[in-house]
Amino acid sequence: MNAPVTSAARGGGKRGSNPRHRAREFVLQGLYQYLVGKQDEAAIEAQAATVTGFDKADGELYKTLLHRTLNDATALQEALTPHVDRPWPEISPIEHGILLLAACEFKHFPETPYRVVLNEAIELAKSFGGTDGHKFVNGVLDKLAVQLRPNES
Repeated sequence: MNAPVTSAARGGGKRGSNPRHRAREFVLQGLYQYLVGKQDEAAIEAQAATVTGFDKADGELYKTLLHRTLNDATALQEALTPHVDRPWPEISPIEHGILLLAACEFKHFPETPYRVVLNEAIELAKSFGGTDGHKFVNGVLDKLAVQLRPNES
């Protein structure tokens, strides 16, 4: 199953020229493939490498974030669960992927400031999520940040 075409793949988007933002867009695409298509990491990486614009993404960040998020998905989802207001099957796979990605960055990448992680997640939700998806993502991540980054949030 192919994931939705991202603005990174199209070469557009508000932050399209930022290689780190592009990497997050491709990670989100990969998480969509994982959540909806049940694809594994190797299939996700192989597909991403064929998409126009992938070479403009920060490849190292992409691989690290994808690997870490997929390998820790169960624990990340468990950390997020108390902060979501509905069952996971009712959450869109895009918002689900954004939450997993941001939770991974909060947990495993302390060098990335809390506000950067939050802003990136909100931008992804505005670009690819539902109409008010960014509000949902913001609310959940604000609560999670207090738990995972108590000195920053």
